[in-house]
Amino acid sequence: MFALGYLFTALGNLVDVLIQLYIIVIIVRALISWVNPDPYNPIVRFLYRVTEPALRPIRHRLPTMAMGLDLSPIVLILILTLLQWYLVPMLYRMGSELS
Repeated sequence: MFALGYLFTALGNLVDVLIQLYIIVIIVRALISWVNPDPYNPIVRFLYRVTEPALRPIRHRLPTMAMGLDLSPIVLILILTLLQWYLVPMLYRMGSELS
């Protein structure tokens, strides 16, 4: 049972790091969008390819602001933070119970 407990703890650490990295990628994409980036730049293409599948459904459900302000990155960061607050402690708890 020790191995299973460590597995859940390691999984909790991995999920925590991945969510943090994805939040950073979302923030970088939002900041880059303010400066009208070159769409053929490989970094810009990577950021759009990684974040657009998560942002598009949120963008379609949010009403557009009169100024054209896109709030979908903020909503996605809030969703990811709530998921992180719920999922990571649950994985740690399962890991500690099984070890």
